[in-house]
Amino acid sequence: MELFNSINWAAIVPIIVPIILIQLILLIIAVIDLCRIEKTNGPKWLWAIIILFVNLVGPILYFVIGRRNQ
Repeated sequence: MELFNSINWAAIVPIIVPIILIQLILLIIAVIDLCRIEKTNGPKWLWAIIILFVNLVGPILYFVIGRRNQ
């Protein structure tokens, strides 16, 4: 508990909040795109799991690898 109280939260919060916001925005956009697109490189259910559970990297992987170019 002492370690938790000794952390300087005022210095950490401005760094963490933008990362969390970027993660949420990427996640929402990737899920919407996955629902709208007809074909992907691989099964849609697998991309949904990757997007939802691989945090910041999952949506980026989907946009780089998962989307099929028409």
